[in-house]
Amino acid sequence: MRRVLPLKIALMSLVIGACVTINVYFPAAAADKAADQYWNGVTGGANKDNAAPAQTPPQSSLVPAQDRQNLLLVAMGDVLNLLVPAAHAQDAEINVNTPVVNRIGASMRGRLADLKKFFASGAVGLNKDGMLEIRDQNAVALPDRATVKRLVAEDNADRAQLYTEIAKANNHPEWEGKIRDAWSASFVRSVMESGWYYQDSGGAWKQK
Repeated sequence: MRRVLPLKIALMSLVIGACVTINVYFPAAAADKAADQYWNGVTGGANKDNAAPAQTPPQSSLVPAQDRQNLLLVAMGDVLNLLVPAAHAQDAEINVNTPVVNRIGASMRGRLADLKKFFASGAVGLNKDGMLEIRDQNAVALPDRATVKRLVAEDNADRAQLYTEIAKANNHPEWEGKIRDAWSASFVRSVMESGWYYQDSGGAWKQK
C-alpha cells in the first residue's frame, strides 16, 4: 500500500498537468491547414491545397499487467488517452469563416493581381513580421512608385486586421502572433512564386 500511494499521487499530478497544458495548446497543424485554404481562396484556387494529412492519436502500447501497480498504470493511461485526444480534438480547428475575414480575403484577392509584378521585380517582399515591404524602390518605375506605396499600405492594413480577427474569432486573442506566423509561412509556401522575396526569422532577404 505504501508503494501504491505515491504512484497514485504522481499519476494524478500527471493528469492535472496534462489538462493544464491542453488549455494553452495551439493547434499548429490545423492553423497551417486553415492558412493554406485561406490563401488558396485569395488566389482564386490557383494553388493546390498543401494541407498535411490528418494525424490519428497514437494507440496505447500498454498490455494487461499482473500486479496492482501495473493495473493502476493501465487504468490511469486509459484516462489520459480519453482526456488528451478529446481535448485536443476540440481545439484542433481554426475558424476563418467570419464576415470580417471574408471581406479581408476579397479585398486582398482584388489587390494581388496588381502586386504580382512588384513581387516579380523584387521591389516588394514579405518581411519577417508578416507584412509587405518595399525592399527595392529602384526596381519600381517612377510613375508606379505612388501606386506601389498605396498597394503595400492597403495590403498591410488588411494583414494586420486579418491576424487580429482570426485570433479573436477563435476566442484566443493571445494567439495573434502564432496566427501571423502560420499565415506568413503559408503565404510563402502557397502564394509566392519562384524568385519572389521574403525575409527569414533573422531579417535576411531570400528568394523563393
